[in-house]
Amino acid sequence: MEYRNLPDLKGLAALRAVVELGGVEQAGKSLHIGQPAVTKRLRALDECYGMPLMQRKGRKLELTTAGDRVYAFSRLALDHQTSLLEDLQSLTQGQNKLRLEVTFAIGEQLLPSLLLSFADNHPEYRLQSRMGYSRRIETRLATGLSDLALIEKAPDHPDILVQKWFEDELILVCAPNHSLSSLSVIPIQELTRQKFVLRESQSSMRIILDQKLQDAGILKLPISLEVGSTDTIVEMLSRGLHMSFLPKFAVKDALKNNLLRHINVDPLKIKVTLWIARNRSSINNPVAEAFIQLLRNQSN
Repeated sequence: MEYRNLPDLKGLAALRAVVELGGVEQAGKSLHIGQPAVTKRLRALDECYGMPLMQRKGRKLELTTAGDRVYAFSRLALDHQTSLLEDLQSLTQGQNKLRLEVTFAIGEQLLPSLLLSFADNHPEYRLQSRMGYSRRIETRLATGLSDLALIEKAPDHPDILVQKWFEDELILVCAPNHSLSSLSVIPIQELTRQKFVLRESQSSMRIILDQKLQDAGILKLPISLEVGSTDTIVEMLSRGLHMSFLPKFAVKDALKNNLLRHINVDPLKIKVTLWIARNRSSINNPVAEAFIQLLRNQSN
């Protein structure tokens, strides 16, 4: 394997800083070096890859086509470096940390109580949590940037182990003042005559919904708005103009408090499995084991 002419991490950091902060001056301040040093590092990267990675347009530096690809690599490489440093630090402090990632729906509705419960039961351990879209989470999990994830779709990757957490369902909901709220069931074709507020197309729940509807012959819903928060959708439904498909676990309290109505759709049933996914390298992580045990206890 060829290891000569590898890029310097300092050069990749300079490129990333210039792109994300908007210029050489800002990058220099962030990296605590002068502007000439930033420029020198960028030139060294050009020489390393044998082509210019940035070009000047007016007063601004912009990435070339090659620069776009190197920039994407720089983000991955530097994130890995940060993760490696954290892992090495945890070796000196003992294995007491878990990097947890969850999808937005799980993060909004289930994560707060899980974190509080875990902190109460395991004060000796530390959890670092973040929310994201499933595809991004899977990438970070597979590349070792996170240890454990709670997601709605099971990843298919050799470095990721998955196990069922619990079964849920995507259900049709509306406010009590909606025109269909008094009905317990509607035919599936009625969906095409209603207005919908749905999660954004990148979300796992939306991907599952779109596929199930297509399988049932509904190719397109009348979507008025796409929103990145389940709580915001519930609030918007209160006006009585729209309907939505939301996970049952996310609207359980709203249904119990009569803020929403659940309407069955004949013959549509959208079952959803929530999954625990972990990187193989974290299989002996005691924090992961403790957190998974907490999940099992709370789902029983």
